Amino acid sequence: MTPEELRSAGLVYEVTGEVAVVTLDRPEVRNAQTPSMWRALAAIGEQVADDVRVVVVRGSGQTFSAGLDRAMLDPSGAGDGVETVAGLLAMSDEDASAAIEQFQRGFTWLRDPRFVSVAVVQGYAIGAGFQLALSCDLRVLAEDAQLCMKESALGLVPDLTGTQPLVDAVGYARALEICATARMVSAEEAMAIGLANVVVPVAALEATVTDLAAALTAALPGAVRETKELLLAASSRTLDEQRRFEREAQVRRFRELAAMLAG
Repeated sequence: MTPEELRSAGLVYEVTGEVAVVTLDRPEVRNAQTPSMWRALAAIGEQVADDVRVVVVRGSGQTFSAGLDRAMLDPSGAGDGVETVAGLLAMSDEDASAAIEQFQRGFTWLRDPRFVSVAVVQGYAIGAGFQLALSCDLRVLAEDAQLCMKESALGLVPDLTGTQPLVDAVGYARALEICATARMVSAEEAMAIGLANVVVPVAALEATVTDLAAALTAALPGAVRETKELLLAASSRTLDEQRRFEREAQVRRFRELAAMLAG
């Protein structure tokens, strides 16, 4: 997508060296999300260059994302020709499921082993905003961050790929409690239960992310990529299977390093 098309969907995509930054840029509605934004996020995922090693996801202004734009729940409230969540009601079950699968692609690409994704959360990360942060490998939170899985309060379920990483981070029982009660999780609690990698004052957010990106790009790209692949699949494998994948990855690393030294 062109920069103009991305901007019309409420996004800005910028690349500096090995670091790409995706900014949700609808500060007037606290970066509320829409189906067109999800499709644009998926398009960004398809155009990330191979030399990008870190993808930073952030919100414009003082809030990461207030979640779904409520106008998207009103079939007539968004204007003619605008895709809404309410529009799913007019579809067959199969077509509605297929549309949601397309929306989910705006989140799943952040798990790509080619790079490490980092969510930078200031202010609210509600519903779809929380799920977008959960889609990232790492989460840097400002002290004012507030996380909430709001879907159950609307009679819905989290459907933008946030359930698995939430369970992985905090365990089934706490994940169920967070989702079913739709309560707020503070930055302090997020750090204590494993949802945040680091919590810093708002004034230190930029420097912290800059330092983290520098650290993530210091190692050889192949080493980080292979390590992410190993860790992503570790919980679904037996120990013997994981041992085998570790051996095979290490042999590839030795071969690449030897080729570099020889060259």
